[in-house]
Amino acid sequence: MNELLPIILSIVVGLAVIGGLIPVFIKARRNSQNYTGPRDANDPAPLDPSTTGAQGGGTLVEERPETQVPPSDLETLEPEAPAAPALETPLPVEGRLVRLRARLSKSNNALGKGLLALLSRDTIDEDVWEEVEETLLLADIGTDSTMELVDKLRERVKVLGVRSPEHVQAMLREELIALVDPSMDRSLNITRHDDRPAVLMVVGVNGVGKTTTVGKLARVLVAEEKDVLLGAADTFRAAAAEQLATWGARVGVPTVKSDVDGADPASVAFEAVKAGIEQEVDVVMIDTAGRLQNKVGLMDELGKVKRVIEKQATVDEVLLVLDATTGQNGLTQAKVFAEVVNITGIVLTKLDGTAKGGIVVAIQNTLGVPVKLVGLGEGADDLAPFEAASFVDALLN
Repeated sequence: MNELLPIILSIVVGLAVIGGLIPVFIKARRNSQNYTGPRDANDPAPLDPSTTGAQGGGTLVEERPETQVPPSDLETLEPEAPAAPALETPLPVEGRLVRLRARLSKSNNALGKGLLALLSRDTIDEDVWEEVEETLLLADIGTDSTMELVDKLRERVKVLGVRSPEHVQAMLREELIALVDPSMDRSLNITRHDDRPAVLMVVGVNGVGKTTTVGKLARVLVAEEKDVLLGAADTFRAAAAEQLATWGARVGVPTVKSDVDGADPASVAFEAVKAGIEQEVDVVMIDTAGRLQNKVGLMDELGKVKRVIEKQATVDEVLLVLDATTGQNGLTQAKVFAEVVNITGIVLTKLDGTAKGGIVVAIQNTLGVPVKLVGLGEGADDLAPFEAASFVDALLN
C-alpha cells in the first residue's frame, strides 16, 4: 500500500496540472481564430459586431458622422464673398454751387435785408447812416471796410437821389461786389507739373474742420477727374489718420499715414509727396495737425513740415481753414498763420445762419488773400468754390 501512494499522488498532481492547462489551450485557440499574424492590407481584421457595430470597420471608436445638409439649404449656408465697397460719385461743381447759393440765400441774408430796409427809407438822415454802419460792423465786415462802403453809399445816394427798392438794391449789390473784390484769383493751383504733382497743404487751428475739408476737397477734385493722393500728417489727434483715410476711400483716393501714434508729421508729409511722385498723381493734399496759434513750438513744427516737403517738390497751395462763426477771432488766427507759412487761400467753413458773411471781406482786406472755398453744412458735398457775385446775390435775395 505504501508503494502505491507515490504513484497515486503523481497521478493526482498530473491531472491537476492538465486541468489547469485546458482553459489556456481553449483561450489560445479562440484567439488564433481572430488574428493569425500581423494585420495588413491583405489580412484585414475580422469584424466583431460586439465592438465595431453593425457596419464594422476595424476601429474601436466610431468616427463622428458628417452633418448632412439638405441640398436646398446649401446656398443659404454658404458664406457670401465680401462685396467690394461701392465708390461714391461726388456732385459736379455746378451742382454744388446751385445748392450752396440756395442754402446761403435762405440762412444768411440778414446783412443784405437789413441794409436794403435802411436804404429804402423815404428819408436817409444821419441816424440811418449810423444804423447802416452798425449793421455792417455786426456782420464782421471790419471797421475800415465799413467806413469805405458807407462813404461810397453816401456819395451815390446824394448824387443819384434814388429811393426805390430796385435802385437801392442794384446800388448796394455793386458796392458789395466791389468790396468782396471779384478781381482776386480764386482758382486752386492744382495743375500737375511735368515731373511731379501739385502739392496742397491745409492748415488751421483745432476744431475748424481741416480733416473734413481735405476729404471734401478730395471729392471736388475727383469730380474734376483729378488723380489725388492724401497725406495724413496730423499725427497728434487720435484717429485723424483713420478719419482722413475713410474720406479718401469713399471716392477711391489712397492715403499715406503712419501706424505709430505721434509720428513725425514732416516725415509723413515727405513720404506722401514721395509716393505721389512715384505714382504720378495729379495732386497731393497734406492734412496737418490742428495747432493753437499761440503755441510757438507747434507753429515751428508747421513750418518744418513745409520745408521738408520742399526738399522734393514745391508747395503750390497753402489753404487756411477758418470757422466763419468765430468772426474776428478768425482774423487773429489768419495773421499768425500767415507769418509762418505763405497762405495762398482761405477756406471758410460753417458759413450758415449762425455765421456773419462780412468775415469774407474782413479777411481778404486784412491779408490780401482770397477766400477760395466755402462750406455751408456737414454734407459730403457741401463745399464749393467761392464766387463774389453769387455770394452777394445770395445775401441780397
